Amino acid sequence: MGKNKTKSQKTSRQKANQLAEETFASVPHSFIFHRGKIGKNVAQLVMDMRRVMQPYTAESLKVRKRNVLKDFATVAGPLGVTHFAIFTKTSTSVNLRLARIPKGPTLHFTVSKYALVKDVVSSLKRHRMHEQQFTHHPLLVLNNFGVEGMQIKLMATMFQNMFPSINVHKVNLNNIKRCVLLNYNPASEEIEFRHYSIKVVPVGMSKGVKKLMQEKFPNMSKFEDISELLLKGANLSESEAELDGDHNITELPQAYAGRGNMSSQQSAVRLTEIGPRMTLKLVKIVEGLGEGNIMYHSIVSKTDEELQEILRRKEARLKEKAERKKKQEQNIALKKEQREAHKQKSLEGIKRKKEQEAAGGSDDEVEDPGTQEEHTAAPQESSEDEAEYYRQAVGEDPDEDMFPTAKRKRDTSKSPGPFKRRKLSTGRGAPMGGSAGKKQGSKPFSKPGFGGKGFGGKKMEHGGKRFGGKKMGEDGGRFGGKRMGGGGRKGDGGRDFKGRNTKGGGSKFRGSKSQSFKKAPQKGGGSRGFKHKKGRG
Repeated sequence: MGKNKTKSQKTSRQKANQLAEETFASVPHSFIFHRGKIGKNVAQLVMDMRRVMQPYTAESLKVRKRNVLKDFATVAGPLGVTHFAIFTKTSTSVNLRLARIPKGPTLHFTVSKYALVKDVVSSLKRHRMHEQQFTHHPLLVLNNFGVEGMQIKLMATMFQNMFPSINVHKVNLNNIKRCVLLNYNPASEEIEFRHYSIKVVPVGMSKGVKKLMQEKFPNMSKFEDISELLLKGANLSESEAELDGDHNITELPQAYAGRGNMSSQQSAVRLTEIGPRMTLKLVKIVEGLGEGNIMYHSIVSKTDEELQEILRRKEARLKEKAERKKKQEQNIALKKEQREAHKQKSLEGIKRKKEQEAAGGSDDEVEDPGTQEEHTAAPQESSEDEAEYYRQAVGEDPDEDMFPTAKRKRDTSKSPGPFKRRKLSTGRGAPMGGSAGKKQGSKPFSKPGFGGKGFGGKKMEHGGKRFGGKKMGEDGGRFGGKRMGGGGRKGDGGRDFKGRNTKGGGSKFRGSKSQSFKKAPQKGGGSRGFKHKKGRG
């Protein structure tokens, strides 16, 4: 098992973490993003610039169409972001804005030319770029920024504040792996942006010795002795024989990573471009974050009088804005007072109502009989109106359950219909018609009215219904040859089951086992008969 951590080790680890957090919070951070439509190449340029500004930038910042500059400025404060680099594209040029958070200034550049990382790397025979180089911030080098001019000093200050400052007495040389070079050309007023990888190699030794000090050992199969490699340097390619001189040889104050880079020894510093590269030109400088007074403009120049007029207009706008804000605050206070007064008045009314209910509660419980009638009359009237409308539109009376509260109106043009017929028992001697079973003029199984159609589909005469094709008497009909009812007159008999005429007294059931009803004569207006088994007498 490994040794347990001692108390001193834990304390030192906590102090180191706290120091790292404080250092990380004290250095500048940046957001690099685009606005609007920029195209594929400019989008790749944005990603390459995020690579340059690592590790103190948002590598995976997501930008949506609905985001505005205010959204980024709101998030920048809690995250400790100090600078914005915003890329935009127009139909004629690519633009870059560098802004200091939160109150500006904002520098507007035009990107005259640019090359991506992939373009720079593809143009080199051997490129030197690895992930360990991006764990520390790059070293910033400014050249020719000592020219007089307010805009030059402001640009130099902006670039310096975008990168962490370096204390030359405490810096660790092994943390410096990259370099950002900004060169200002006073004649063309352009700035060249370059990004390099730093490599340090010892000097004062032959190519063979350098080859031996590399991790990959050279092929010595063609040599008879190792002295041939050290003295002649044979079997080495021309690309490996890089020329060093006074321009890149220096004495190292510390030991640097790599074989042979010892303290107080001569070593050569070599730069390999890893991209991207840009050519920038300053257009204007704005005082605020995206808006404000124009401090410098390379194209438009204004006199002192015009500047004073712009200043007066700005002061007038600020004064008007302050007056509007004051008036809005007064309106808000007035509305608040009105709400409080209305609330107090409502509470007093509620209290007064409760007191009245408590004082006269017995009187309120008595219901007014007229009130109930009014409530019941209104739905009845509305239902009657609806029923009348239905009657006029359809031409028929509505169903009883459609408008329950409406009174059914009778059609005066038609005669009143028959009363509901009672169901009689099926025993022998039960009356089937005549005056005993129904009123005179009523016609069962037919439409209402006098003298309608009978059961057989033929027209019925006054006095009863045809059954079997013959007229039934008023006093009763015959059923099975017997007289039905209370006794009719002679000669008013009906027919027996065989279709024969019966006399006044009627006849009894007779015949064989089964006998069918015979067809009634068509002249008499009777209906077609049907067969029926004869019962036992």
